[in-house]
Amino acid sequence: MPKEIRKQISKSLFIFVTVACSLSLNAQPERWQQKVKYSIDAALNVQTNKLSGKENIVYWNNSPDTLHKIFIHLYWNAFQPGSMMDNRSRELGKNLLGYTRKGEAVYDWDARVKDRILRLDSSETGYNHVQSLEVNGLKAKLTEHETILEADLEKPLLPHSQNNISLQFAAQVPVQIRRSGRDNAESVRYSMSQWYPKIVEYDYEGWNANPYIAREFYGVWGDFDVNISIDKNYMLAGTGTIQNPDEVGFGYGKINGVPQKSTALTTWHFAAQNVHDFVWAADPDYEMLKRQTKSGPLFYFIYKKKDSAQDKLWNTTADSATYAYDNFIAKTFGAYPYKNYSFIQGGDGGMEYPMATLIKNGGQGTALHEFGHSWYQGVLGSNESLFPWMDEGGATYFETRTTGWLHSDSLWYLKSLDSYFRLAKSGKEEPMSTHADHYNTNFAYESAAYGKGAVFYEQLSYIIGNEIMDQFLLNYFNTWKFKHPNANDLIRVAEKTSGLELEWYKQYWIYSTKTIDYAIKGVTDENGHATVTLQRTGQMPMPLDILITYKNGSQKMYNIPCNMMYGHKPAENNYYPWIFVKEWFWTSPTYDLQLSEPQNDIQSIVIDPSQRMADVNKENNVWTH
Repeated sequence: MPKEIRKQISKSLFIFVTVACSLSLNAQPERWQQKVKYSIDAALNVQTNKLSGKENIVYWNNSPDTLHKIFIHLYWNAFQPGSMMDNRSRELGKNLLGYTRKGEAVYDWDARVKDRILRLDSSETGYNHVQSLEVNGLKAKLTEHETILEADLEKPLLPHSQNNISLQFAAQVPVQIRRSGRDNAESVRYSMSQWYPKIVEYDYEGWNANPYIAREFYGVWGDFDVNISIDKNYMLAGTGTIQNPDEVGFGYGKINGVPQKSTALTTWHFAAQNVHDFVWAADPDYEMLKRQTKSGPLFYFIYKKKDSAQDKLWNTTADSATYAYDNFIAKTFGAYPYKNYSFIQGGDGGMEYPMATLIKNGGQGTALHEFGHSWYQGVLGSNESLFPWMDEGGATYFETRTTGWLHSDSLWYLKSLDSYFRLAKSGKEEPMSTHADHYNTNFAYESAAYGKGAVFYEQLSYIIGNEIMDQFLLNYFNTWKFKHPNANDLIRVAEKTSGLELEWYKQYWIYSTKTIDYAIKGVTDENGHATVTLQRTGQMPMPLDILITYKNGSQKMYNIPCNMMYGHKPAENNYYPWIFVKEWFWTSPTYDLQLSEPQNDIQSIVIDPSQRMADVNKENNVWTH
């Protein structure tokens, strides 16, 4: 073979291998997703509180499986006396939590629910019933399991097929109990979440037909085209973008306030693409603030005007959220991918939905927490029944980091640590891998999902380093958006970003209740060199940052990797030298840190000076001369 041809072949192979490696490093994960397209026409009678509607649904079965049945959520059937939600709430309310408040024993009630469902009369209950359902033109056999409708199909849905589903439903809006309903404590007329028959998600683990007990949600990615007919005096806000702003009035288009028309009803037309749920709210006395970010979404702030103090609160939150998005949020967590987002007063405190949230009032912390869900629930869309901490913990981490940035306070996240410490010392902790509906107590669920979940993210930054953590946040968002990541997907992105092995962190923090506790056992001196003896008394191993402060004012940071990491994080600052020493094998309860200076030169020794490690006993983390 001529030399020139061999050189050309070699060059071509080099280009091929280089391109292949580049594609491998930047490849997006391939996991099939079901897809759905809803066309919904609904009408709400504000005198009777009755809702009726019809849905035409295009459903793509992108799975490799043949589906002989489909499942549909009918959430409002939970608001009936004797329902699973009612029974579960009253049973958990019998549990004593082991402490008192104002001299009285504290029970494990969800204060929003308690036994309120049991006391509803027929005009106050909620229901949603599918009256007929056809799949590809054939009627399905329907069995209602309270909040889950099972539809047996005459002909199955084949793999990789497009299918048409049509149904009609009739519903009654419940008195506001949990998330959904009418006439809440702030007198918002309608908070319309979980209001339509919704296709259950079918994924690589099968059908996720979770009855509505009280917890979170999981849905199929898709498009929504929604028409809602209602009294023209009501202003609406919700998921998506209003398609007829000049017709509906109230400042969305050219008309402020109630539209001037002869008919009694207005039909609001919303559209949203690539979302997994749809929420809306309605009230005749809503006010609206608008804020346009520099390079992102238009914010709507929808609330009921009460007094000047409330106006000031909502305006302040609107300004701070806009400022934070433009200067911190987008570059830290990723660009919000939709054109608008609505903060809507309603619901029972704070609840996230795609492109919108229902919040009790205009407080900054709640607003930022719920906006944080736009990343972890709205776009990443993890299965909140199986991994509630991925979303609630992520949103809490988003809230504390953003609030800390706004207030120039790097220790804002300590509130999450305090929540976790109460859980770890309570005797009621369960692994974070517990299904959201099956925690033994509301206390354990909330503390794990929010507090310990947020600590997972903050502590990850301690393990891999702050700068790498910020790169991980962007990589995670951009790699897994619109793909329903699970816990392993998250940790693999962290591994690829940091170059460290992190399986051990996932196993200990998520799948066990083992705690972290390190101590400085003692400091000795031999031949003018100090030895710091460290002890692991907790069952969970971790890398350690050890800050040595000398009597002359100088400092050194020693980093001891956990052997299961197979590496260490980079130096996190240049305030003092960073010294990376030999790894600590997790099987060894003690470790001797050798210093080059004598003991008498040392002023203090501190384990984890940044306070990002969830050490349950910090009293033994400091030694002073």
